[in-house]
Amino acid sequence: MPVSIIVGGFFGDEGKGKIISYLALKDDIEIAARGGVGPNAGHTVVMGDKKYKLRQLPSAVVNKKTRLLIGPGVLINPDILIKEIEETGTHNRVGVDYQAGIIEPQHIEKDTKSSHLSKKIGTTKSGCGPANADRALRVLKIAKDIELLKEFLTDVPSELNNAIDEGKNILLEGTQGTFLSLYHGTYPYVTSKDVTAAAICSDVGIGPKKVDEIIVVFKAYVTRVGAGPLEGELDLEEIRRRGWEEIATVTGRVRRAAEFNMKLAKKAIMLNSATQIAITKLDKLFPETEGVTNYSSLPKKAKEFIETIEGELKVPVTLIGTGPELHQIIDLRKEKL
Repeated sequence: MPVSIIVGGFFGDEGKGKIISYLALKDDIEIAARGGVGPNAGHTVVMGDKKYKLRQLPSAVVNKKTRLLIGPGVLINPDILIKEIEETGTHNRVGVDYQAGIIEPQHIEKDTKSSHLSKKIGTTKSGCGPANADRALRVLKIAKDIELLKEFLTDVPSELNNAIDEGKNILLEGTQGTFLSLYHGTYPYVTSKDVTAAAICSDVGIGPKKVDEIIVVFKAYVTRVGAGPLEGELDLEEIRRRGWEEIATVTGRVRRAAEFNMKLAKKAIMLNSATQIAITKLDKLFPETEGVTNYSSLPKKAKEFIETIEGELKVPVTLIGTGPELHQIIDLRKEKL
């Protein structure tokens, strides 16, 4: 059974939470591990009448049998994590690596008061940048220093590598998007670390040769929260006319938007060594596709859009989101892999 990584292809907000939660159930994922930055990324997961807005736990939480791990490269706000564990009832299946970094009140205060971070860069004010700066200085507290987290502490790399050796089905979850990477993004309008697939391996503690599939998630259009360049940016009136208006999970800010950017998508494929592509929110581009779960039922223009992406990027589109619900997905993996 494969080890798969899910990462964002644009500036975050691509709908990774939906793809991850779908795969968690469909593929009966045994272990899901979250890499990425920390609570500055929000993943919205909709299942029936329940909506989860997760900033710390993996989106695979929807599968009640999945072990949920947070890698040593991830920042944790203990209050947010404990709240999510209580809301989702996952006390008995969450594991936090001993060396995960801890966000403290002074990091949030520094983030909020910094005119450079909160105003120029447009951070989420969650304290991640200052905490990662302290990590680089080797003064940041880590999870094993926090009594509140004691019952959840584990050696995440050992758990994962043992599970891989046992042939278990594993999903590694990235946060943000490729072009918010500290190294590969639109610097300085980026997050405080790398968030490409290679970094997710490092965050959770597995070597790259142990990964079987890398799924890059693109929305059918591009959105961005905060400052920084956005090629072809549409004004708010046009965004609303197209039905693309969205509110960010963490900040509550309206997302900026532009049409699908093939140039950025090609670079994201390259940077992540993508083996599969997931496209979300096709229904926002072609409203008549809402709820469709069979590729043959898509209208001609929607098929042409998907086929153009495949033709340009040379990677198969295997998952297509056609609505907010968990199972509103066209799954083409058996046909294309």
